[in-house]
Amino acid sequence: MPASTLPNTPAPRPGSPLKTATSASSLADILERVLDKGIVIAGDVTISVGQVELLSIRIRLLISSVDKAREIGINWWESDPHLSSRAQELVQTNQQLLARIDSLERRLAESQVPEPKPSLAEPERFAQD
Repeated sequence: MPASTLPNTPAPRPGSPLKTATSASSLADILERVLDKGIVIAGDVTISVGQVELLSIRIRLLISSVDKAREIGINWWESDPHLSSRAQELVQTNQQLLARIDSLERRLAESQVPEPKPSLAEPERFAQD
């Protein structure tokens, strides 16, 4: 029903601003609500010529506070080496450990003496029960 036909609702005057649910809210209130609850924006863009799809882009955007993101299980920034100094430290430690393992494996391979293969002239002896 249009607003002018609702009972006890005055018709809007021409040129007057529309009242919305957020008109009384400040930008800070809206931002606080979005960060507290989170918001997801999703969209797909497809470019086609005739029946041939040339480009397909899937866009997923999540806006939330860090606490809310952790609560829902998103914490990729903690392990991204470009964003976390601790992650960079772990990458360096991992590289050092891999180099050490490689060095130990080479030493082990050098220290092992290959077992002599049985010659054809000497038959293999099997233990009999």
